Amino acid sequence: MKKIIFTLALTSFGFLGCGQKSTLKTNQTQKTEKQIDGNIYILSKTKFAKAIEKKGVQLVDVRTPGEYQDGTIKDAQLIDYKQPKTFDSKFAALDKDKPVYLFCRSGARSQAAAKKLVEMGFKEIYDLEGGYLNWTN
Repeated sequence: MKKIIFTLALTSFGFLGCGQKSTLKTNQTQKTEKQIDGNIYILSKTKFAKAIEKKGVQLVDVRTPGEYQDGTIKDAQLIDYKQPKTFDSKFAALDKDKPVYLFCRSGARSQAAAKKLVEMGFKEIYDLEGGYLNWTN
């Protein structure tokens, strides 16, 4: 009887240990990537920078033309969130099955834009945490 209890106790500790390891991994991932609304992910500056290094990335600055002219991330195309008709038509020309990387000044507009993109059928949207202000600091 003692052997059975001992075996069960060891087995339980083994399962608990495995569960704890995966929780730690999840917590580490959440520090650099937050998922919201299913298809939308907030990326840290570091992860965002690494992700947009790839060729053919759909990188979009959703700020105004004036903000864009003051500086932007290399290879970003301007699609002004505040111009609904232009916003819709320009995003309609992008590939909805490929990831889209968004940023604005501080993160609020790009979050609103990301939610609109989900409604338009985009599958993966990545938003720069803290926006362009974070990027330049």
